[in-house]
Amino acid sequence: MCHAATYNECMRNPPLHRYATRPGLYFTEDGGADAIVRSETADQVWLCVYEPVTRPSAFYSDSIQVLDGKATCMLKHIHTHDRSTRIVQSLGMRETLFRMSGPNYGLWYVHLPKAWDGMRYGYRVDGAWDPKHGVRFNPYKLLLDPYAKGIDGHMELTPAAFSYTCDVVDNVVKGSAFDGMSTIDSLGSVPVSVAIDDRDTFKHVGDPTHPHVPWSKTVIYELHVKGFTANAPWLPEELRGTYAGLAHPQTLSYLQRLGVTSIELLPIQAKQDELHVRENGLTNYWGYSTLGYFSPEPSYATEASRSQGAKAVRQEVIDMVHALHEAGLEVIMDVVYNHTCEGGPEGPTVCWRGLDELSYYRRMKDNPGILEDTTGCGNTMDFTNTHVVTYAIDSLRYWAKRIGIDGFRFDLAASLARLDGEFTHHHPFLYALRSDLLLGNLKLIMEPWDLGNAGWRTGQFGSPFAEWNDRFRDTTRKFWLSDAEKSPTANAVGMQDMATRLCGSADLFATEPGRGATSSINYVVSHDGFTLSDLTMYSRKHNQANGENNTDGSDINNSANFGVEGPSDDPEICERRERAALNMLGTLLLSLGTPMLAAGDEFGNSQRGNNNAYCQDNDISWLQWDWLDKDEPSPQLSRMRSVARLVSIRKSLDLYHHEDFFTRLTQLGLFKQSSRVQWFLPDGTTPMERDWFDTEIRAFTMRLTSNDEVNILIVINGDAGAQSFRLPQDSEWRCLWTSAGDDADAVPEQPEGWDIPGRSICLMRQIV
Repeated sequence: MCHAATYNECMRNPPLHRYATRPGLYFTEDGGADAIVRSETADQVWLCVYEPVTRPSAFYSDSIQVLDGKATCMLKHIHTHDRSTRIVQSLGMRETLFRMSGPNYGLWYVHLPKAWDGMRYGYRVDGAWDPKHGVRFNPYKLLLDPYAKGIDGHMELTPAAFSYTCDVVDNVVKGSAFDGMSTIDSLGSVPVSVAIDDRDTFKHVGDPTHPHVPWSKTVIYELHVKGFTANAPWLPEELRGTYAGLAHPQTLSYLQRLGVTSIELLPIQAKQDELHVRENGLTNYWGYSTLGYFSPEPSYATEASRSQGAKAVRQEVIDMVHALHEAGLEVIMDVVYNHTCEGGPEGPTVCWRGLDELSYYRRMKDNPGILEDTTGCGNTMDFTNTHVVTYAIDSLRYWAKRIGIDGFRFDLAASLARLDGEFTHHHPFLYALRSDLLLGNLKLIMEPWDLGNAGWRTGQFGSPFAEWNDRFRDTTRKFWLSDAEKSPTANAVGMQDMATRLCGSADLFATEPGRGATSSINYVVSHDGFTLSDLTMYSRKHNQANGENNTDGSDINNSANFGVEGPSDDPEICERRERAALNMLGTLLLSLGTPMLAAGDEFGNSQRGNNNAYCQDNDISWLQWDWLDKDEPSPQLSRMRSVARLVSIRKSLDLYHHEDFFTRLTQLGLFKQSSRVQWFLPDGTTPMERDWFDTEIRAFTMRLTSNDEVNILIVINGDAGAQSFRLPQDSEWRCLWTSAGDDADAVPEQPEGWDIPGRSICLMRQIV
């Protein structure tokens, strides 16, 4: 045991410390690093560095107080010594603790005399233990750096991972979060942070390959990195389910042939499974349970990258983004800032809870020991705290600047914009996004709802944000599925509602001057819910595999099974299902706004009726590509070609390449006169006022006009039987695409009429 030098002699304290304002770990030119972490209410914070005992310590030449390896012994010394080390023989690990200075405006800091790329580290924090008031400091718990750029390891479901005394029996946690403080050391049971030296690579010089696709020409394709590539037959085994697999030339070729412009990735930030998922022996496949906001999810990297460490994992992500850019594809990232993986008070302590729960999480005003939950995930990040806003902005800028991301989709975004519990589009976080010179020029997409009071906020975020349009989803599903297959109801979708969606949903998004139709992210299917084919095969959810007795997932799907629940070999049923799917795809891709396809819907992928496959990291969720190996034509190939053709047609029509709505509604719910669009009933007459409100009228024609381009017709027959549509007689027309077979490029035998099969769409173009 030695303590020969004073703290100030051994720990050089450069001037940076006096002005340090940004949390994180930053390498310095003297071979060390500055470590800064925020904890506004802690009594003391320590930086902990971990080294294998098989190698000499990097801090061997410095004065270190040597301790017994037990955590109880450690805590007796670290309060009185600036630096201490202990050997944990059971883990083969040396832990060196550096007492940090602070708090300085809530920040704690220390300068490490030595630091290296790949260094494993974390924090321990001491303070009050008062769970009834939301204070849960516990120095026995190792905590991640919220700004860590790499993460190593995962949480073991043991009592050590929890700040309160508990037991774990058959994967079920037994105990109360309001009981006594746990004295079990969590080292070895929780993940650790990994340092990455960015001094030579962090200088942003711009990426000339960024596609910069205008909103008006954007077609989004939502996919899961692992699920898209796990079964891909064109990939070698070692690339399946990985970032590198998504960057493979044949993967890129498929995406290019499909014609989409922007890839929206389900969360790729580091994740951790929730308690109830672990209790059921499952995993959080989707990834909406964030563990690290600066670190990529390591499990999606190749084994080769994982074996090289966090920097190699991150580089694989960067290479993937660059490859997608080279292929002309934007990369949009789904991000989850509304809650963290720690869950409610009974959840584990791995980062934010142990650092400063009062600052990071919203809590009930009348009971501060209980967390407010507008997310359904146990906690809600407190975006009324300016430091939380800064934390999120720092993370987003890192992904945009260092990784090259082109945009972000914000999960449950209404929870990010609540002040005093109420939503406001004037929220500081939204202002911070708008005003940021980097982020404000990216694609920013909001999921405009949460589970809180008055949580549905579609259309209310304002510019420059785009928003998922659930009204478009529900209208399209009802018109082609539930309304079509059931007796009409008072809430049935008619011509007015369909026309509103086709014209860009001005009723929702014409909220301010300059906000256009591209703010509406039109979709029929996303990761959350039935796949497109399952919408046509199942009238109810089948989520038994999720281990929640089929109680999870929405019961309102507006689906139809066409007479048989599940797959069918009946040719008539299969034909009706396929036409219904193409009708919904046609409506999506022929509506003004920004269309979003869900991966697999272009070839009929199924999740076997599971409409909440968040925990199915298996063939239920992974795309099935076996149809690619077939020599003969298949229904999957036929649909994929039909979708690719329709995407290509949309991209070729300048009528869609603008921001303005085709038309808007008056206060009476009628469509205003517009030079861009005309409406006709099947007999060729213009609808009367009463016709717009008659939900039994399910057949009509929409004509889009242009002064400098040929006109097009979108002919919709929502009735069960075929109808003869009288086409505008001032032109001749050719069919470009139809949901009812192979009539593309056909010309009506009689110019004034065209027989349209029941429940189908036909896109026609003026012959010039």
